[in-house]
Amino acid sequence: MARVRVITSKDNPAIKELRALATDARELRARQRTLLDGPHLIEAYRHHHGTPELLVLSDAGSRNSEALKLVAAYPDVEVIQVPDNLFREISGVATPVGILAEIRIPETGDAPIAGSCVMLDAVQDGGNIGAILRTAAAAGIGEVLLGRGCAGAWLPKVLRAAQGAHFGLRIREQMDLSSLLPGYPGTSVATVAREGTPLFDLALTGNIAWIFGNEGAGIADDLVALAGQRTTIPIAADTESLNVAAAAAICMFEQVRQRQSVREKKNV
Repeated sequence: MARVRVITSKDNPAIKELRALATDARELRARQRTLLDGPHLIEAYRHHHGTPELLVLSDAGSRNSEALKLVAAYPDVEVIQVPDNLFREISGVATPVGILAEIRIPETGDAPIAGSCVMLDAVQDGGNIGAILRTAAAAGIGEVLLGRGCAGAWLPKVLRAAQGAHFGLRIREQMDLSSLLPGYPGTSVATVAREGTPLFDLALTGNIAWIFGNEGAGIADDLVALAGQRTTIPIAADTESLNVAAAAAICMFEQVRQRQSVREKKNV
């Protein structure tokens, strides 16, 4: 196992850097680094991308067999150990397992969009973004583009909500969605609260760019105007709207359902 460096001061430069990565999306983008909290996310990263930049153990984590197994898997990676209260401050989790990894955010390049994708317009809640990423991965959609005004996709809160989905997706941030839409080779579908074509009346077996908007304001008018289709999910008359993550799940899995139906008919 790598030599463990013990740090006890919250004013240590390494601790200040970790705290910034835990809370500041601009710091993440500037340094192209983020933090993975807990064995599940670290194992997911290990499966897809490999080696972290740094491992952080709490005092309790240094006695946890699962955490120590991960440390042993990376004998050449620097390890620091911090008191439990300082670890909780960095982690932001009330009862953490006791291991963090600092990783380099995977590069995505600038290749054109291939296949179906999800576009997010000013979605600001990290839990919603994480849930949408997790759904996209489960629905077999490989690319998610976040427009300006979205919460940072690689913030630890979003990573926890997505449960490892990040590492099977191509995620691009700070994108100009209005410039991308006209050149998209499939059908772009803007989800709107009312007056769109009912979702279940749309043909969704081809490549779809799903557009989901801000939790309160919805999709910006210019993006709605550029979309090839507008759709509304039918809901009970006495309800106002769906949570954006729930709406995204319904839309993406309606596409999955329709594609599955086509396959089944071909096999009859």
